Amino acid sequence: MGELTREEARKRIEWLRREIRRHNYLYYVLNKPEISDAEYDALMEELRQLEEKFPEFITPDSPTQRVGAPPSKEFKNVRHVKPMLSLDAVKNDEEMRAFDKRVKKELGVESVEYVAEPKLDGLSVELIYEDGKYVRGATRGDGIEGEDVTENIKTIRAVPLVLRKEEMDVPKMLAVRGEVIMHIKDFEEYNKELIERGEEPMANPRNAAAGSLRRLDPRETAERPLDIFFYEIMHQEGGMEVETQWDALHALKKWGLKVNPLVKLCKNVEEVIAYHREMQERRDKLGYEIDGVVIKVNRFDHQEKLGTKTRSPRWAIAYKFPPRKEITQVMDIVVGVGRTGTLTPVALLKPVDVKGVTVSRATLHNEDYIKEKDVRIGDWVKVARAGDVIPEVMEVIKEKRTGKEKKFVMPSRCPVCGSHVVKEGAYYRCTGGLSCPAQLKRSIEHFASKNAMDIEGLGGKTVEMLVDKGLIKRISDIYRLTKRDLMNLPRFAEKSAENLIEAIEKSKEKNLARFIYALGIPNVGEHTARILADRFKSIDALMNAGMEELMAIKEIGPETAKSIVDFFAEERNRKEIEELRKLGVRMEYEKKHGKLAGLTFVFTGSLKDFTREEAKEMVEEEGGKVASTVSRNVDYVVVGEKPGSKYEKAKELGIKIINEEEFKKLLGKGRKKKEVILPLDEFVDEK
Repeated sequence: MGELTREEARKRIEWLRREIRRHNYLYYVLNKPEISDAEYDALMEELRQLEEKFPEFITPDSPTQRVGAPPSKEFKNVRHVKPMLSLDAVKNDEEMRAFDKRVKKELGVESVEYVAEPKLDGLSVELIYEDGKYVRGATRGDGIEGEDVTENIKTIRAVPLVLRKEEMDVPKMLAVRGEVIMHIKDFEEYNKELIERGEEPMANPRNAAAGSLRRLDPRETAERPLDIFFYEIMHQEGGMEVETQWDALHALKKWGLKVNPLVKLCKNVEEVIAYHREMQERRDKLGYEIDGVVIKVNRFDHQEKLGTKTRSPRWAIAYKFPPRKEITQVMDIVVGVGRTGTLTPVALLKPVDVKGVTVSRATLHNEDYIKEKDVRIGDWVKVARAGDVIPEVMEVIKEKRTGKEKKFVMPSRCPVCGSHVVKEGAYYRCTGGLSCPAQLKRSIEHFASKNAMDIEGLGGKTVEMLVDKGLIKRISDIYRLTKRDLMNLPRFAEKSAENLIEAIEKSKEKNLARFIYALGIPNVGEHTARILADRFKSIDALMNAGMEELMAIKEIGPETAKSIVDFFAEERNRKEIEELRKLGVRMEYEKKHGKLAGLTFVFTGSLKDFTREEAKEMVEEEGGKVASTVSRNVDYVVVGEKPGSKYEKAKELGIKIINEEEFKKLLGKGRKKKEVILPLDEFVDEK
């Protein structure tokens, strides 16, 4: 080829990009390559040379620009378009059938269709495309916020920088969820390279994938052999909206996003169980790690009706595989003390590799578990990682006993503070309460955590320092801290001390549900705390509630009810709550009355003045609800630019349709912006 004119070069560059994207789609999504690796490399090399010669034609979405960003100093946190929920799990066919029975009962149907997918053991990520172009990628993080790893995800060849629109229109905005993985063969080869270079090998493919994606230099991520599978449309604006998970998977594939070829549409729960058995048999031949299968109710309107809990959907479940086991010896049994005072026996093991992870400690749960398994110090045991994560002693090999093994006895006093230990059901608990250092540190961290009292800067090392220095001996001491107290501690400058005192003062205004959760009552999570706040309206009413009154609440069982009653029966806990009240902690119920109370909204199309998540927040702040699908239970459908199929369905059902301006009128004028508090670390002296 001779010298190209500028216009000829532009056309050739555009053709090369289209051709490379087409071959990426054939290779990564369809698994049907048309050309050899050498031919593909030749196309890439020609494109690179032309872009070097004509740099004015380089675009961010060019296949050559996967690695181009300089190293970052740190990852910024970004809020997800929609919460990235975790999954509850079942472990056997009976539990799976029980899940199916509950789903059918709540939906009022005799049969439910499910989509079954391999449960990949990787790192969950959110990707966002605008007008078909990749603009952002983030890790799951805490499910609400994750780390911005946009440039690192860009280096993964299976991630399209531009979506395909040949078979299906591309939405104006699309947020999708996927799992970044490293194939076992690639993991082993990469580890071999690391060992040859004298570097530390990686523990397992999952850790390798997670560590690779979180490298501060995208060039280092590009060197790691990462892959990705996509499995969820989290949000879309514009384009044809799908109504089932099965259709969503097909849409992802049409847009050029790689979907696992082993997904299956199951007509009923028996097909789900058969799929689980098939995947378990194929598990070790797949070439990548899976630790079970994910089962989702197929229809989105059914998902909407079933709803979600605080951290997990009611319409999906993880059907786990039995954990893998290895043999090792119990060298000793020690006792750990948890945040709520629960004593947990832990086996100290002769280190053993369990599928790529070195295990030296394993939980023994409680005394009953030890008796049932008859675990003794010196025993040879089979160890597994429950869900391939948490080490657990599964079985004792009694044939290996020599007679020198020792039986374990739970201590009568707390191993940390020396307080008396009492047995409650299957568990032993320290009576030291907040005077026990083991409980105090964990209790403060929990009390100050983001979803509890949200005291920014009061966690980890700061808590440890405050307790060790004797500045905090019980929870209420948090509110007695002064700027001078903090200034005398290492790593605290004047500004960082002021910041923490300000965060502590601000925490006094949290609502009753957060305060109940912050108390750390056993078995009371965020969701249960909200239920209790809604039911009792005051901390005093809750403190005086009895077993019967608590168990009359639909979602409170006997175990949770007993935990609540026992917690408030402890005089020290009541005194501490009174101390907190005297110190100005609010403990008030947040009333859910507003302009939109009792109304349900659905949004479709692009909004001009705010994001879909902001619109949802505004509705909820005014007592309303936001649904994801149109049904007769919806009061308003808010239509933005380029509305999807929800608009047509709303017209068909006769639901009131309003535009963005009408929606703003319903809300009324004025909306306060949320105050942004910079992290404490911004002001800490690094002396």
